[in-house]
Formats: sequence, structure tokens, C-alpha cells
Amino acid sequence: MNEPTNPFRAHVRAEGVRLYRDLPWRDTRDPYAIWISEVMLQQTQVPRVLTRWEEWLERFPSVFALAEAPVGDVLAAWQGMGYNRRALALKSAAETLVESYDGVFPCDVKELCALPGIGPATAQGIRSFAFDLPGVYLETNVRTVFLHHFFPDVPAVPDRELVPQIVRACPGPPEDGWAEPVDAEDTPRSWYYALLDYGAHLKKTVPNPSRRSKSYTRQSKFEGSRRQKRAHLVRVLLGAREAGAPALSLDELAASLNESEAASARPAVARDEVRSIVDELAREGFCREVSPDAWRIGS
Repeated sequence: MNEPTNPFRAHVRAEGVRLYRDLPWRDTRDPYAIWISEVMLQQTQVPRVLTRWEEWLERFPSVFALAEAPVGDVLAAWQGMGYNRRALALKSAAETLVESYDGVFPCDVKELCALPGIGPATAQGIRSFAFDLPGVYLETNVRTVFLHHFFPDVPAVPDRELVPQIVRACPGPPEDGWAEPVDAEDTPRSWYYALLDYGAHLKKTVPNPSRRSKSYTRQSKFEGSRRQKRAHLVRVLLGAREAGAPALSLDELAASLNESEAASARPAVARDEVRSIVDELAREGFCREVSPDAWRIGS
């Protein structure tokens, strides 16, 4: 490992100790529980995930329980977390894990990334925190640290320029290009926890370095978007399921959506657009047409 990086590693490890966050998913090596936390943390603040993660594991305590759960139950448990597609991807991945792996998580990056909804960052999160294996965990807080230390004032830094630094800093077999561990506690798991906590701290104390990443994008506006309309229709269908209603007609769905739009001083949504959204939701497995012009949650 090159000499300039040694002080960096020492600094990050020290900051990791100072800033360590005692989070419940750090007390387990269960890849299922860690996977759920990784997905939840993608778009949701830690305090909210603390509650929702525990609720999720009470409802779906294992990959088998999630695979067997009805789509409606999974979507209902996910409400308020945003991006309902992620809930469907979790269930689909759980089904694949049960069918193809007997419920045992693989630790190979390619196999993990082949599962629905799991990308390189989530895959390496599982590898690092469940299996303590080295790899490139390019998450937003990790990106923040490397941009702050190695690319000060450099705009539009592509991830490919961060990767070599991340590899050289992550503890692992030095013959494979990783950093040689300095003690028994210097592991991929502890290293990435330190980076996550230090990166979260940097975001609060310096102008956000992650905005200098080439991959940085501002989140699109939710209110009034098609995504917001989709989310409303999913909630309405879930509410009908909870109330025991067999199905909802397109007119009922359109009426509910437009009542919400009117309350927010937005124009009414044309019936054809409502139909287009419902058809899209059906193609993705959120709902199905149980009879002509009658829709119900679940595939």
C-alpha cells in the first residue's frame, strides 16, 4: 500500500472509533437482516430505518418468510419508505434465494448482483458486513470521504477514479491489491463502518463533497410526478385490500387520485393517464385486473 494512504487509513480508523454509531444491524452477521438494512438505508434516514427495520424483521423474520409472503403484505410493510419497486424486488430476490440457493445467501459479487434489485453497492454491503470480505463498497458516505481527502476542489470526479483508492484502502490480502491489515480489528466490516460514520460526519461539517461526484444527481421532485401518482394508487389499492374490498374500478381509482390532486391544487389526471399508470403497475406486479376494469393489489 502506498505511503500517502497510511495516514489516511489511520485517520479514518480513529474517526470511526470516535464517531461510531451503535446501530442494531451492526450487531448481526445475518446476511438477510443486513440486506434489508442496506436497501432501507438507500433513500431513508437512519432514525426512521431504526424503527422500520425492526418492524420488517418481526413481520418477515427470514428470507423464507419474505418469499412466502403475499405481495400485498410486503407492499403494506414497505409503505412510507419510498420507491415501492424496492419492496417487489426484495420479495422477488427472496424467492430466487429460496428456489436457487435453498435460502442461503451467496457471497460472490456476480451471484449477488444477479438477484433482483441488488446492485454492486448493496452486494458489497452484504459481503462486507455479513461475510467480512474485502471489496469496493461505493456508497454515498464512502464516496464523500474519498472525494474529501483525495480530490479536494476537483469537480465531476467519476467513480472509476475513486475505485483504485478504495481498493488500496480496504483491508484484505495484500497480494490481491488490498491494504494489509494492521491488527485483528482491521477488517472490511470495521473499515467500512468507520467510513460510513466518518462520511456522515463530513456531510454535516463541510460542504457536501459528494456533490463533486460525476454520479451526483439531485433527486427529482416527487410531488405532482408520475411516481407520486403511482404511489397514491398503490396506497388506495392497499387500503381496499385492508378493508376487504374485492377490487376497485378504474373510475374509483381515478376519483381517488383526482381528489388528492385537487387537494394539492393540481389539475385533474385524465382517465387515459390513470389507465396507463394502472397498466404499468400491473406489468410490474403491483396489481392485477381480476375482471374487466376491476383491479386488486398483488400479482
